[in-house]
Amino acid sequence: MRAVGLWLATAVAVAVAVAIVPGVAVVGGSGGLLVLAAVLAFVNSFVRPVMRLFALPLTVLTLGLFHFVVNALALELASYLALGLFGSGVVLASFGSALVASLVISLVSSVSEAVLGLR
Repeated sequence: MRAVGLWLATAVAVAVAVAIVPGVAVVGGSGGLLVLAAVLAFVNSFVRPVMRLFALPLTVLTLGLFHFVVNALALELASYLALGLFGSGVVLASFGSALVASLVISLVSSVSEAVLGLR
């Protein structure tokens, strides 16, 4: 049940990012949000830890700021996979919009998970 709650919290966070961040658009309606949330959960579980490991020297060198770039790259990868595999998801106009969207998704999902008691 916790996994479903986390998935829905991520979908809500992606919807907020689509509404707030310019350059982020949904393909496939609300189903696209759910697909991207599922693919993003997969990327965050399996790919992002490897990305963080390889980016560790840069993260230490920039005092943790490079972690935001890793999050944006994970969002770009999840968007690419969702659109390529399922034909629905979120289109990101630029890396800047991916960076801002990843910040919004992180903040909103953290707050919603805390409110729902999932953390």
